[in-house]
Amino acid sequence: MDDGRIWMGTVVLNWIVRIGSLSWLTGPIFDKELRVSSRRRRNYVLRFAYIALFAFVLSLIWLDVVSYDSSSAYQSSRMAAAGKIIMSVVLWFEFIAVQLIAIVMLSTSISDEIYGRTLGVLMTTPIGSVQIVVGKLLSKLLQLVLLLAITLPLMAIVRVFGGVPWDYLLCSLCAILTTGLLVGSLSLLFSIFTRRAYVVILVVILVLVTVFLFIPMITMFLVHRVVSERAFVNVLLYVNPYVVMAMAIDALESAKPMSTVHWQAHCGLSLGVSALLLFVSTVLVRKAALRQATGQPGLWSGGRKLGDEAARFGQTRRVMGAPVLWKERRMPLLGRRKGWMIAAICLALALLALTYYGCYREEMLDEEEAQTTYIVIFLGLGMLFSVVLPATCITSEKESRTWPLLLTTTTGDGDIITGKLVGALRRCLPAWLFLVGHVLLFTLMGFIHPFGVVQLAILVVWVMFFLSSTGVYFSVRFKHTTTAVIANMGLAAGLWAIFPLLLGLLLMGTHADTDVLEVYLDTNPVVHAIVIALASSGRGGIGDYEWVNGNSSSVFRATAWMLLCFTLYVGVALMFAKRAIKRLRLNSF
Repeated sequence: MDDGRIWMGTVVLNWIVRIGSLSWLTGPIFDKELRVSSRRRRNYVLRFAYIALFAFVLSLIWLDVVSYDSSSAYQSSRMAAAGKIIMSVVLWFEFIAVQLIAIVMLSTSISDEIYGRTLGVLMTTPIGSVQIVVGKLLSKLLQLVLLLAITLPLMAIVRVFGGVPWDYLLCSLCAILTTGLLVGSLSLLFSIFTRRAYVVILVVILVLVTVFLFIPMITMFLVHRVVSERAFVNVLLYVNPYVVMAMAIDALESAKPMSTVHWQAHCGLSLGVSALLLFVSTVLVRKAALRQATGQPGLWSGGRKLGDEAARFGQTRRVMGAPVLWKERRMPLLGRRKGWMIAAICLALALLALTYYGCYREEMLDEEEAQTTYIVIFLGLGMLFSVVLPATCITSEKESRTWPLLLTTTTGDGDIITGKLVGALRRCLPAWLFLVGHVLLFTLMGFIHPFGVVQLAILVVWVMFFLSSTGVYFSVRFKHTTTAVIANMGLAAGLWAIFPLLLGLLLMGTHADTDVLEVYLDTNPVVHAIVIALASSGRGGIGDYEWVNGNSSSVFRATAWMLLCFTLYVGVALMFAKRAIKRLRLNSF
């Protein structure tokens, strides 16, 4: 009897421990990732660099806000203002960085198992589909949580300065974590359907922009005469994480009270949507694993018929010219899923037409601000594709193990890089057609001056070539697509966002002359687009070009400066392409 009681007590205790440890949900995949990540040097380097950058930004803002030349009473009074500025910058940085890293890290989380033919093997073990999905998600998000955790001590120190209540900090951190979980779940879901990391990255970013930016903008245009702006913003506080974050930061800086109902309901809704996405992912993963384990030809359909496969491979096509360039030209411009791509393009055009209609009804199409907004958005879309697609052109072959075969051919290194670069430029063209079409349309309508078309063409050419060259270089330099995409994104963000921000904070903190910063900002492609749009939009003809340094220039001087920037960036791009040729046969396996 006593032995039975002891046995029952042991069973109950083990059951409680298992439930409390969540091993039934995460499974051995999460445990394996914990052990592997603790042995990777790059994770420790990332954490050190992150906290070092955090401390550097904190010190620069402190030097700018709190002046040591003043009295101690004045310094004490400025501590609260310094705390608010530091917290605002850090929270926005973490909010954006967590989403981008989550998208990239989870872009191949399930596709690696599917196309590595290991998903079916996993289903023959006691590991369930729920454990596969949750283990993959939490193992990738663990590094993001650690990055947030190491900044908490510094945030606590900043809060001691005053001006940063705990409820605002709690609201922002909850919004960051729940949004990162939502974005990561969405990236994991799309990784089931394609093995290409760049496809997942682009699709997730476009879905987020469409759902949280374009749809609210269109809805606001259509209902603003019926629903007040305050009521519309109150609705967005429940469903839009970016509005929640903006309102939290605004309330922090202006010391306004913020309703806890909005952000708590929003976080709960984000968790609910994440759970729904994970449930769908679990069902699809189980379906894919069972089809793979039973040897069925397709994951979501019966696959191609044998006769179709024989006919497709039975066709012989003659290679004309450089083989790599010929192969890149033969690749479908819209990918293999043309139907889905055409449907997505039609949906994007329909949403764009709705925004045009809203601006037309408000008589805003001929205004400089409206044209500037459209041009900057389309420029950002083109830059996004130019950052991601070229960084995958060689790493995708390394991951599919066809790269060593290409290097054994008689094709020269320069021919390979040239073919890959031309192919990357070709694949980026559809994204830039939105900007081209918009500019040509409103030029014909008389809202944009023809000089603006020429100057925007100069901008688009060097941006495409520069980002494509750096992407090809990183694709040669690294073995994995994820690493190459992150490196190219980091280079673009560092050149045109992070470095100017840090340089500005440093110059303001040391009270130095900011002429160097202003000249550097005038080489920024976004600044170029804004200056061109403001000068060439509207019905008044061409105007003056107002640069960041405060100088106004004529159309010819502005074009000369744009050509100088064109020459500079193209020269740097050629250096990256040359380095890619030299490193082509290194790290081939």
